[in-house]
Amino acid sequence: MERPESLRQIVQQKFGFVPQLFEELLRTNPAVAEAYLQAGTALQQGVLSPLEQQVVQLAIATHNTCHYCTAAHGTAALGMGLSPEAVDAILEGQLPDDERLALLVETTRQVIERRGWLSEDALQELEARGLNRAALYEIIALVGIKTITNYINHLAHTPVDEVFRPVTGRAAYRRLMESTAV
Repeated sequence: MERPESLRQIVQQKFGFVPQLFEELLRTNPAVAEAYLQAGTALQQGVLSPLEQQVVQLAIATHNTCHYCTAAHGTAALGMGLSPEAVDAILEGQLPDDERLALLVETTRQVIERRGWLSEDALQELEARGLNRAALYEIIALVGIKTITNYINHLAHTPVDEVFRPVTGRAAYRRLMESTAV
């Protein structure tokens, strides 16, 4: 079987459909699709819960103003029980009410803005607040993975799948997208 077709089947099994992002990757460079899938599979064994990973990815996609990934990860987080208000808060550059999720979003933003250059004092403060190095490294890994797909979506103008409409219909999403129209 041809590599793109076997990857398409993996994507179909994983998501229940083939998202437009993967259509773009499989059409253009299947190696990137495979790298993304493998990284995601590896991080399923990480220390962050699936919801925590979605929240981190939503924070990254919001920082990068990725029209596709904000919709995808916001919808996934809603499906895992995150409140619409928490999604809106992240999209608006604020913090969710949940203390742990707020810490993850805040840390993700610090890592991105400081390009990973966190002082020893900052690291000790994160540790005191309950965020250890394992979680921090996982956030950094997610920043790398999401940056790849965010930038590809920017270049490809990937159409947002209908299944992600629970987020694209939100006022906070529309405001974010309008703030960075190219």
